[in-house]
Amino acid sequence: MLMATPTSPTTLPQPWCLPPRGLAVFHGECNAPRLSHYFMPRLALEGKRILFIDGANCADPRLMARLAERRGLPFAQFNRQIMLARAFTCFQLTELIRRVPQFLAEFPAQVVMVTAFPELYFDEDVRQPDAVAAFQQALEHLRFSPPSAAVAIFSGAARFQPPPGRTRFFAQTCAAATELWKFQADENQHLSLERMEMGSLKLGNQKLEARNS
Repeated sequence: MLMATPTSPTTLPQPWCLPPRGLAVFHGECNAPRLSHYFMPRLALEGKRILFIDGANCADPRLMARLAERRGLPFAQFNRQIMLARAFTCFQLTELIRRVPQFLAEFPAQVVMVTAFPELYFDEDVRQPDAVAAFQQALEHLRFSPPSAAVAIFSGAARFQPPPGRTRFFAQTCAAATELWKFQADENQHLSLERMEMGSLKLGNQKLEARNS
């Protein structure tokens, strides 16, 4: 279970609430892709649709159902407001990101969530030139996503050692973002979500209490 209490005016207006527009990057060493699930119930209660592009293969219907139930939201309704697209390779992820405008035409979502970006491009079985080209194409599409939808990247890149030549992928992703947020956990499993301004790593945070779900 996750409970959140805001502690600073420099944090998100409400815990587990995404920025309303732009490209936001959420990252950290505490399985940031899975934490994307905790933002979904509030969005659904606001009547928003979510396009969930899952490169981390972290989509968990059971967790989604529990979170929806805690909010008093029928899971059938919750499920109708989410379109899930999975990617198992960096090339598949690039293709799904490229097709975001097409997806939004068919499923008019107000929020696009992407997991495992850019770490899916760290695969050493993928040749360096191919990984670089696929990453750059995907990042360009994310930067110029349709303005009708906010984009949130949930990255676990901090948990991986990128191959030589790909060490700047995460920095380039952050440079393209309009907002950058970092999850951090202490020894008691308390999470803080800290907004990191471009060029500055010190900002206020909001405290989150994490317990096993």
